[in-house]
Amino acid sequence: MSSCWVEFLTIASVHLLAVASPGPDFAVVVRHSVRFGRRAAIFTSLGIGIAILLHVAYSMLGIGLVIQTTPWLFNLLSYVAALYLGYIGLMALKSRPAADTSLVKDKQQHQGDLSDKRAFVVGFVTNGLNPKATLFFLSLFAVAISAHTPTSIKLVYGAYLALATALWFIGLSCLLSATRVRSFLIQQGYWFDRLMGLVLIALALRLVFPTDS
Repeated sequence: MSSCWVEFLTIASVHLLAVASPGPDFAVVVRHSVRFGRRAAIFTSLGIGIAILLHVAYSMLGIGLVIQTTPWLFNLLSYVAALYLGYIGLMALKSRPAADTSLVKDKQQHQGDLSDKRAFVVGFVTNGLNPKATLFFLSLFAVAISAHTPTSIKLVYGAYLALATALWFIGLSCLLSATRVRSFLIQQGYWFDRLMGLVLIALALRLVFPTDS
């Protein structure tokens, strides 16, 4: 049992560093917080958290290893992810200043712009198609978790990773939609939207043209 606690603390520490690093998930949550408000960002965060279970599932089943060791399949996943991120980025670059900067009216307008379902799907797809996440979870389960660890314990690890990820981004959503922050973002939010668009496009290009490290 003590070995399981060591594994858990290792996983939790590595995951904290990974989830805090800027990436597609971070960019999409920031964009939705700025563009559509707290509710949309929270549903996006929930989609990201549920997508973590997808990575956990195929890591446990060994499908992740097949993806990693099959170049054309991994490249296909990278290109699909790049196209998706590029599309979101281009849409963000088209952001315009709000015609009415009233806090109430803006909030109502944003809530009507993106449904809960679509926000969830965007979060799920953004994380689910991320090949970096594929490699991260494959490595995590191969290196940090012993082959002798019971499946039930691995499922607990997976549930924790999904919950921790969702809570992290929900916290970010709440921070960005706080009254003072939200008021400022309503005035200048389209600049943040455009910035996140550039970030998403840069991430898409990095998937297509990876740099050797």
